Amino acid sequence: MNEQRTVKVSKYLSRHLRHQPERIGLTLDPNGWVTVDALLTALAEHGLPVTRAELDHVVAVNDKRRFTIDTAPDGDRIRANQGHTVAVDLDLPRAEPPAYLYHGTVARSLDAIRAEGLRPMDRHHVHLSPDRETATRVGARRGRPVVLAVDAGAMHRAGHVFLLSANGVWLTDAVPPRYLRFQG
Repeated sequence: MNEQRTVKVSKYLSRHLRHQPERIGLTLDPNGWVTVDALLTALAEHGLPVTRAELDHVVAVNDKRRFTIDTAPDGDRIRANQGHTVAVDLDLPRAEPPAYLYHGTVARSLDAIRAEGLRPMDRHHVHLSPDRETATRVGARRGRPVVLAVDAGAMHRAGHVFLLSANGVWLTDAVPPRYLRFQG
């Protein structure tokens, strides 16, 4: 599978496992899972036939580890690890975060962030990275990146809940401005 196809399939999966499953006739269960067979059938019926080997490849090589395949006894299932705009409960574990986490953004968003903090926008949670490098890559998707440090330790001590997704992304409901460290 070449890189161009891998990226195309990954983006298609993200769109339909996180945001618009109904567009290709999928129904996610309450925890965001769908059977691999249902997904492969829907992909084929909507003009993007993908083999099981190709799907496994996309899941394995995705640099952000966006998807998980569960081979539980009740059948193979797949879901996106986080970033949903559709109603799902990922049943993620609460976890104590490291002292600092990071959020990548762009300069044009800073005024709103200074006033309101980080909000989930259309998603269920604010996404935070465990290191500056990852946050830089996230911010760079929308322009020249700006990385904010989040005093996650203080937030946690104040009672804010943090969840840890299967791919190492930290999730929280919101980050009030007082917990943000603006560089420069």
